[in-house]
Amino acid sequence: MIDLHDIKKSFGDVHVLKGISLHVDSKEQCVILGSSGSGKSTLLYILGTLDKASSGQILIDQKDLGKMNDEQLALFRNENIGFVFQFHFLLPSITCEQNILLPPRISGKSLAPYKELTEMLAKYLGVTHCLKKYPYQISGGEQQRINIIRALILKPAILLCDEPTGNLDSKNSQKVVSLLKDLSLELGSTLIVVTHDQKVASQFSRKITIEDGQLIS
Repeated sequence: MIDLHDIKKSFGDVHVLKGISLHVDSKEQCVILGSSGSGKSTLLYILGTLDKASSGQILIDQKDLGKMNDEQLALFRNENIGFVFQFHFLLPSITCEQNILLPPRISGKSLAPYKELTEMLAKYLGVTHCLKKYPYQISGGEQQRINIIRALILKPAILLCDEPTGNLDSKNSQKVVSLLKDLSLELGSTLIVVTHDQKVASQFSRKITIEDGQLIS
């Protein structure tokens, strides 16, 4: 599914990634572990086409992302990659249901089947009562669960999570990670979670550790 070959990323004289090569199988679940400033989030953004590598090659499902223009990358990202961030980035001026349905709306798809999936996932995550509310009317934990539904609504081939439990206590962190693992398994998505939290990392059998822009394990 994902092949990275000698990925490097620099910002001026600062070398953030120093030659990352990595393979992740389709439907695999893994965690990228590293301290603040290690380069783990930069790697995730490059994987998710939100940033571009300075050099190296990225293949996703045998497609070379380096050969795509910005418009092609945006389309590829919307249809194939779901994101869960530490902060939910829900639009405050529309309801939670409308936030969830933004990806299929942007893709020009009929919304009917995605409304059914929204209702199913909302029931699964216990946030059905939030769908008609605005983000500011619900709790932080509920906002994060709405964020997760939005990330999964197009059944993405890849689900990327950047510190998804950063604002949660230990008990809720474990719940969120379990939900991400269960839902990605049910929908057939490859799951990659970036964290600095060893307790989060302990829930994954495959751990990829980055230190100072290099893979150390």
